[in-house]
Amino acid sequence: MIDAAGLRVMKAIAQEGSFTAAAASLGYSQPAVSQMVRRLEDKTGTALVERLGRSVRLTEAGHVLARTATPVLAALEAAEGEVASIAGLRAGRVRLMAFPSASSTVVPRALSLVKQRYPDVQVTFAEAEPPESLAALRAGDCDVAVAFSYDGDEIAAHAEDLEGLTTLDLLEDEVRLAVPADHPFAGRGSVSMEELESASWIAGCPRCRGHLLSLATSAGYTPDVAFETEDYVTVLGLVAEGLGVALIPELILRSTQHPRVATIAIEPASRRSVQAVTTPDLQRVPAVKATLDALREATDALPNL
Repeated sequence: MIDAAGLRVMKAIAQEGSFTAAAASLGYSQPAVSQMVRRLEDKTGTALVERLGRSVRLTEAGHVLARTATPVLAALEAAEGEVASIAGLRAGRVRLMAFPSASSTVVPRALSLVKQRYPDVQVTFAEAEPPESLAALRAGDCDVAVAFSYDGDEIAAHAEDLEGLTTLDLLEDEVRLAVPADHPFAGRGSVSMEELESASWIAGCPRCRGHLLSLATSAGYTPDVAFETEDYVTVLGLVAEGLGVALIPELILRSTQHPRVATIAIEPASRRSVQAVTTPDLQRVPAVKATLDALREATDALPNL
């Protein structure tokens, strides 16, 4: 294999006309240049120079290497400079995916922190629920996914979602019951799932609907789902109009509330774990690590309800 050092030697010989002058221009010894030329000739299987007393002349094959050296070395130097910029956080790109309640709370602050600290690092953002975001991470379509899992999710299924990935725990998010402000339960401190058997429900994302079904099944019934929407602003609007009740993660309530909706703790208590997920290799990329650090800091700065 022809390496960059060999190309530099051939280029210097073409420019200087002798091993001695080429060695001086590169800061090498003359024997070192002679040895590098011999190794190149062994690798290529042909003569690259003609020795003419104290000077040398490139053969046709030598001219090919010398001519090729300029654009190849320029490309390598450009690549080295770009990699150095990425390693030094003077450049870089991170593709971030997050589910809606994180994208309206944690993500904006995290993006702002990265922009303030590393203005040349570009973080792009797309919204996606798990497991779609985790599938995108595995497929190489994103670098960091903010995902969640509920208490009671199938352990094996959740472990499969995260197998081989690196996770950063962000927060434990309590799930509350949303009811109209004039609902009989509105003034209570908590309500059990058994008491909600006759309620009409408004369900969210597929994983959220699965969690509702799991809680209701544990309480001995199948929930009557009247409406389905992944938009929590819509969920709160439907609840406010008395069209049903819903399970709302506290993270949503940190950015979105409705004056005609009350939220109540449920029994038994239910929580979801929110995590930033990446791959072990990507975790070592400086721009990705900076984004993970910003997500952690943004989460820690969330206001209390």
